[in-house]
Amino acid sequence: MLGKKLVTAQKRGETRALCLGLGMVTCSMMMYFFIGITIVPFYTKSVWTTETVCKVLKANIKDKVLCPNSEGSEEEDIFPYPCLQVWVNLTASGQEVMLYQTEDTLETNPKCSYVPGKSENSKEVKARIETIASNFKKYQTFPCYYDPGGMQTNVILSRLYPPKGLLFAFLWPTLMFTGGCLIIVLVKISQYVSVLSAWQ
Repeated sequence: MLGKKLVTAQKRGETRALCLGLGMVTCSMMMYFFIGITIVPFYTKSVWTTETVCKVLKANIKDKVLCPNSEGSEEEDIFPYPCLQVWVNLTASGQEVMLYQTEDTLETNPKCSYVPGKSENSKEVKARIETIASNFKKYQTFPCYYDPGGMQTNVILSRLYPPKGLLFAFLWPTLMFTGGCLIIVLVKISQYVSVLSAWQ
């Protein structure tokens, strides 16, 4: 009687462990799919792939401009902000080009090097842009990214999805997939050992 209870409990434990392993594998596959349709296209679309050194030539704050209205956004999403323009000397080619913060900055407003997030307090936005401009004037040499193919003549300060960030995004689903597969393998080994013991 006791032996039957132990066998039943063992089978329930194996079933739960097997379900856990299958669930982890399924979740990891869903995460792979989500990363594949969101992050990977932005990574492959970016042409600013080569790192070089940029030297600031000038950093000027122009008059206030309006943030362009993107498709599907409302009028209240448009707000004025000082336009910071940073021009740098590209070490790789010696050209004078305009610097943008990220790939999205160029798409949002190609006239400005930095586009702030929507903020109710215009004084904070102005102070932040002035701080960024002073930092560029203070630290005149820094790493930046340019397009080696020459399709884009401008440069960006940082990539939205660098290779390290892409690898980090794939790290967690990979660990979950490996853990799920390991649990399934251990359960199958346990079942095989149990059947082999019962047969002997």
